[in-house]
Amino acid sequence: MHNYLTPNFAFAPMMPARAEGSRVWSEDGKEYIDLLGGIAVNALGHCHPELIAALTEQAQKYWHISNYFTTQPAQQLAKKLVANSFADKVFFANSGAEANEAALKLARKWARDHFGEQKNEIIACVNSFHGRTLFTVSVGGQPKYSKDFAPLPQGITHVPFNDVQALKNAVSDKTCAIIFEPIQGESGVLPVQQDFIQAARDLATQFQAALIIDEVQTGMGRTGKLFAYEHYGVQPDILTSAKALGCGIPIGAMLTTDKFAPAFTVGSHGSTFGGNPLACAVASRAFDIINDPKTLQHVAEQGQKLQNALNQIGQETGAFDHVRGKGLLIGAVLADAYQNRAGEFVRVILEHGVLISGAGSNVLRFAPSLLLNDEDLNEAMTRVKQAILSVQAA
Repeated sequence: MHNYLTPNFAFAPMMPARAEGSRVWSEDGKEYIDLLGGIAVNALGHCHPELIAALTEQAQKYWHISNYFTTQPAQQLAKKLVANSFADKVFFANSGAEANEAALKLARKWARDHFGEQKNEIIACVNSFHGRTLFTVSVGGQPKYSKDFAPLPQGITHVPFNDVQALKNAVSDKTCAIIFEPIQGESGVLPVQQDFIQAARDLATQFQAALIIDEVQTGMGRTGKLFAYEHYGVQPDILTSAKALGCGIPIGAMLTTDKFAPAFTVGSHGSTFGGNPLACAVASRAFDIINDPKTLQHVAEQGQKLQNALNQIGQETGAFDHVRGKGLLIGAVLADAYQNRAGEFVRVILEHGVLISGAGSNVLRFAPSLLLNDEDLNEAMTRVKQAILSVQAA
């Protein structure tokens, strides 16, 4: 088939035709088990009937009305996010990158309004990932994603993830924001350490900067809590959410407090499709399912089962050095003998009927539906082990 899309994607040799729950069927009729979840997007699996109902119901009312007006779907979703987090106000966007762009702009504007234009420096982490806009790709600490688009936005400093001393050395009176992911997803499913997140909170308070926690991949139940920051007893000033927020419908959100929100004065920032009533209606229904204690408990239980199964495969095959993560965001770190071969493993595992992805060149990432059942989990692990054995036999 001729490809009419730009060549910045390397498509897998399978085209999906339909999907339901954790199963996907290709155009040629082959069945797959989805442990990728659209990269942590399809939190309730594919085609959840309640989400279809919410989408259908709103589609029969109106699809778009612009931000000259507010809507019941947007207000209802924002109310749920506020009631179940540290936040007081919500800004809606279309993606994680846009949510992070809003967060960074808010932090800089708040600092400028209160302390002057010299307070503009953003402290981020090496190997972080915050999106693909020019601003967010510059804040993300991976030159491979930003170097070809120079000159880049200035006033950004990167420190090693989980290096408390480096963070302390970097923060100053010029700092307007500290930003990081609770689990570095794209760089290997690497969780933040308690001392680092606590130091970030303390330093942000001391230097009157915004603590921004990027929960685009970790939020909405992925780690067994609604947001991953809850595991650490530390509250941010600004939080970003997307991916699982819409369970496949494009939507992003920036959550913040009444301290920072007023810096977004009328006209200072916006989004044509942000708060779209179709997206908000679906996300609101998804929120109720995800935030159910039974769902969050299921995530914790299934995440432990998945980690145990991967550890067992690692012991039996020697393919994995160790397994890490929280809830149903899990990384299997390849053993030394298989360094830089994550792409090969992903390809062969796909051939054996399981969808996963790499997280860097040495980690296999698993981010399945939060509703993953035992049957799909066990069958997927059988196929993953067979795939690994076939790689080793080649």
